[in-house]
Amino acid sequence: MTPNNIRCIDNIFRLRCISQWILALGVYCAASLIAFGQTPLSPNAANTGSNPESSRLKPLQPAASRSSNPSERGPAAQASVLTREEAIRLALTQASAFQAARYSELIAAEDVKQARIAFLPRFSIPSTFIYNSPTLGPTFTDRFSFISANAVTEYQALASALGEIDIIGRLRAGLKRSVALLEAARAGTEVARRTLIQGVDDAYFGLALSNAKRRSAELTLAAAEDFARVTGLMLNAGEVAEVDLIRARLQVASRRDELEQARASEAATAGNLRVLVGYDFSTPIEVIDLATALPDGAEITRFVSSAITSRPEFAQLDAERRAAEQEARAARAERLPQVTYSINGGFDSDSLHPDPLHDHTGVLATVSINIPIFDWGASRSREQQAQLRMKSFESERELAMRNLTQQFYAAQSQAIAAASRYQFLNQSVSQAERNVQASIARYRSGEAPIIEVTDAQSTLAGQRAALYQAIFDYQQNRARLIQLTAK
Repeated sequence: MTPNNIRCIDNIFRLRCISQWILALGVYCAASLIAFGQTPLSPNAANTGSNPESSRLKPLQPAASRSSNPSERGPAAQASVLTREEAIRLALTQASAFQAARYSELIAAEDVKQARIAFLPRFSIPSTFIYNSPTLGPTFTDRFSFISANAVTEYQALASALGEIDIIGRLRAGLKRSVALLEAARAGTEVARRTLIQGVDDAYFGLALSNAKRRSAELTLAAAEDFARVTGLMLNAGEVAEVDLIRARLQVASRRDELEQARASEAATAGNLRVLVGYDFSTPIEVIDLATALPDGAEITRFVSSAITSRPEFAQLDAERRAAEQEARAARAERLPQVTYSINGGFDSDSLHPDPLHDHTGVLATVSINIPIFDWGASRSREQQAQLRMKSFESERELAMRNLTQQFYAAQSQAIAAASRYQFLNQSVSQAERNVQASIARYRSGEAPIIEVTDAQSTLAGQRAALYQAIFDYQQNRARLIQLTAK
C-alpha cells in the first residue's frame, strides 16, 4: 500500500471514532434530561399537585434570626445570638466615656514625660548679627552710635545649654505629682470601664426581659383569641349569652394592647443596646433567652463587703490626694532660692576674619541664684489651696466608702430576694396554667362564669411577668455585685 492509501484509511478511522463519541454523548445527555424530568423537585412535590407555584419551597427563617424589632422580622433578617461577653467586647471598642478616659490617661503619661525632661538641660544655638551705625561726631569716626552694642558689626554664634539645679525639690515634686495624676488617670480608666460594663449589663438583660415579656404577651394573646373563638362557637350553639363573647373580645383587646406595648418596649431596649455595641439601627440583634439565666442564691453569698476596698475609685482618690500633696510641696518650694545655670560656647566677634574670630572664641558659664523676697502671698495661697484639695479627697473617699457599702448590701439583698421570688413564682406559673385550663373546662361545662376564665388568664399573665422580672432583677444585681467587689 502506498503512503497515501495508509493516510486515507487512518483519517476514516478517526472520523468513525469521533462520530461514535458524539453519538454516545448525545445519548447520555438525553437520558440525563429524561431522568431529571422524572425526579421530584422537593420532598413535598407529591403533595403539590399540578400547581407549579406550590413546588417553590420558601426557606424557613431560623429562630436566631428573629429580630427584637417587629419590622425587622422577615426572611432577609439574619441575626446570631449576641452573648454578654461579646456585647461587652464590642462596647469597649466604641466611642464612650471609657475611650475618653483612655485618652486622659495618655495625656497624663505625656505630662510625666515632660516632668522628667525638665531635669535635663535645654540645648539651642542662638546666632545673631548686629549692625550699629558709626557715631555722628566729627572726631571719632570709628566709634559706634549705641553704647549697648560692642562694635559697629557684631557676630554671635553660640551653642547654649540651659537648665535648673533642683536643690529645693521643686522639679521632683512636679514629677511626683505627674506620676500620681497618671495613676489617678489609670484608675479613672478602670472606673469608666466598669461603668460601661454595668451599662451594657443593664441594657443586655433589659433587652432579654423585653423579649421574654413580648413572648409571654404573644402566648397570652393567642390563648385569649382561642378562648374568644370557642366562646363564639358556644354562642352560636346557644350555650352562652352574648355578653360572654363581648367579655372575651375585650380580653383579646386588652392582651393585644399588652403585646403592642411589649413590642414597643422591646424596640426601645434593643436601640439602647445597639448604641452601646455599635450596631446600626437596621441591624437585627438577638440576645440570650432570659429563661436560661436562672438565679442561683448560693452564688450571692460568696460576695463579701470587704472586697469593696479594692475598687478603682479608692485608688483614684488616693492618687489624687498624693498629687495634691506634691502640689503643695512645689508651691512651698517657690519661696526658696532657685539655682539655674547657663553654658555657652562659640564666638562673639566684630569680624569674621580668622584672627579676630580666634581671639573672641571661648566658653561662658553662668550660675544664677534667685532668692524670692515677696510675692504678695501667691505661693502660700497655692499651698493652702493644695492642702484644702487634699482634705476634699479624704472626704470624698469616706463618702464613697459609705455609698459603695450601701450599694453592696442593697444589691446583695435584692439578688437574694430575686432568687427567692423565682423559686415560688416558678411554681406559681405552673399553677396558674393549670388554673386557666380548669377555668376554661368549668366554663365550657357551665359550672363557672366567664369572669373566672378572664381572671385566670390575667393571673397567668401577671405571674409570667413577675417570673421574668425576678430573673432580670437577679441578673442585674448580680452584675452590680461583681462591679462593686471589683471582680
